[in-house]
Amino acid sequence: MMTNPRLAALSDAGVAVWADSIARRWLEEGELHRLRDERAVVGVTSNPTIFEQAMRDGDAYAAALADLAREGLNARTIFERLALEDIRTATGVLADVYDASGRRDGYVSYEVAPDLARDTDATIAEASRLFAAVDRPNVMIKIPATVEGLPAIRAAIAAGVNVNVTLIFSIERYRAVTEAYLAGLEDRLAAGGDVASIASVASFFVSRVDTLLDPRLEELAAGGGAEASLASSRLGTAAIDNAKLAYAASEEIFAGPRWEALAAHGAQPQRCLWASTSTKNPDYRDVVYCEELIGRGTVNTMPLATIEAFADHGEVRGQTIVEDRERAERLWTDLAELGIDEAKVADDLEADGVSKFAASFEDLLAVIEEQRAAAVD
Repeated sequence: MMTNPRLAALSDAGVAVWADSIARRWLEEGELHRLRDERAVVGVTSNPTIFEQAMRDGDAYAAALADLAREGLNARTIFERLALEDIRTATGVLADVYDASGRRDGYVSYEVAPDLARDTDATIAEASRLFAAVDRPNVMIKIPATVEGLPAIRAAIAAGVNVNVTLIFSIERYRAVTEAYLAGLEDRLAAGGDVASIASVASFFVSRVDTLLDPRLEELAAGGGAEASLASSRLGTAAIDNAKLAYAASEEIFAGPRWEALAAHGAQPQRCLWASTSTKNPDYRDVVYCEELIGRGTVNTMPLATIEAFADHGEVRGQTIVEDRERAERLWTDLAELGIDEAKVADDLEADGVSKFAASFEDLLAVIEEQRAAAVD
């Protein structure tokens, strides 16, 4: 099978293409094999919303769910059993990628329950438990980058758990995430553990920044006056420039004596991962968050529709992540002139992200509970 040339070029530019989707139906139908072989996909990410959609779609889970229901299991346990089976299947499909990439890619991510996002101790316990339950070297456990999540990230890395840090929005929080990663590696090394086998990514939710800010910028641009020109020039730039600032920070953080001491023991840099890369604004190019964030050593996790859109008309223009860096460096100064506060934006986006995943999780459990009750009647 031939890999799509546009996605192959993206991979050659140093971007690891991951699929932001999982479903039993397409695992059974060989869709992940096709994505791996024809679309250059080398990883998979999941979240409660993705599983909710998958379990509402058709009857792929019906028989297994009914069997688990008849065992007397509750909805939460049934979900975990079903989801972890999917995760294990996907890790098997990507096992060769994991081996061939020197354990750099081939990962499948599974999230700690979102209702634990503000509970450090419970997140630490769950991350270790889930990593052991999946029992595959190429699984990543997703931990949110909340204040409470930071010590859990450090503890998980120290315990040898691969971690996908999720829901990052600000550069300040990103620096705290990388500190947790580095400190976790140092803790593990100090305890005599192996750091070469650990992998981690730091996931920025890109498009959500524009989704929040663009309506305010459009309002200011339409209002006229001194602010209108600046607001207009900033439409559709905040998400991309914020990601560019993160990439610049990563180049600084994963260099120098502290990092070199860890790299000497085989440690891998924690890669920036661009998540939420489907375009929400129909006025923007549908692959803009892929084309403008091409950087060597990054990951872009795309919904299936975005993967197909890039395969059809995506353009690889080189290392776009380092273009217009001066504009990126002015981002939060420009927005401050417009009365937009960086810390508040990050706090609002994080709160909204935690809330949405928790709501999806509750909706998912309600769907399972309905099917569970029907199976045991």
